[in-house]
Amino acid sequence: MENRLLNQFNSVISTQWEFKEFKLPYEPLTSKELFELAYHTCNSLTNRTISIKLSPTEDKSGSQAIMYSNSKKFTTLETSDDMIILKKFYPKDTTGDKLITEIQPKLSRRKASFLAKEKDFKSQVLKMILVERKLDECMNYIMLKGQNRKIYFAIGDARESAAVVPLFMEAEGASLVQLALNKWMTRVQLLDQEKNFPDDLVSGLVKNLMQIKKWILNLITTHLDK
Repeated sequence: MENRLLNQFNSVISTQWEFKEFKLPYEPLTSKELFELAYHTCNSLTNRTISIKLSPTEDKSGSQAIMYSNSKKFTTLETSDDMIILKKFYPKDTTGDKLITEIQPKLSRRKASFLAKEKDFKSQVLKMILVERKLDECMNYIMLKGQNRKIYFAIGDARESAAVVPLFMEAEGASLVQLALNKWMTRVQLLDQEKNFPDDLVSGLVKNLMQIKKWILNLITTHLDK
């Protein structure tokens, strides 16, 4: 399961491409809260998350996500000791200006408004962004035609993570989302778990997950920005 985009980013793009960058201190949020808000703010239907690593401890540093867009640009999120660092890497004759003109002000606004929210609301929104990340993780496994067992558990993680979030489960359309995830879990479970995901199922599952991703992105944004 070779991740060629990630290999290309690590070997060439991260050191040779031009990039735009901005940094935002965590305080008064936690590093986890700001990382999750930044992940959602940078994410879109045209982005594919090709790598995500979360700090295994409560340390502020160590979390990283790498996104690839259909415009052939890469966005990275990385936590340091006291701030989050966002970068947009872009090919020659293009720009990464939207990171500064759109993402930076939007994330700053969301940081300020999130601080004022009730504790339960904040917890539920962070859990919904977790579902968003789980869907992206699953999507990447499918695009790489990964092992069926891994894809089965990734779909299950997304479904189970959503099931414990009232804001998710009470939203219009949530039952259809859960039914779709259940359907694909059953479908993948019937495959040989040690083999890689079959080519003929890729487009169908990706299409369904993209519909679910669009739904959850809209749901989270609606709650964050109201």
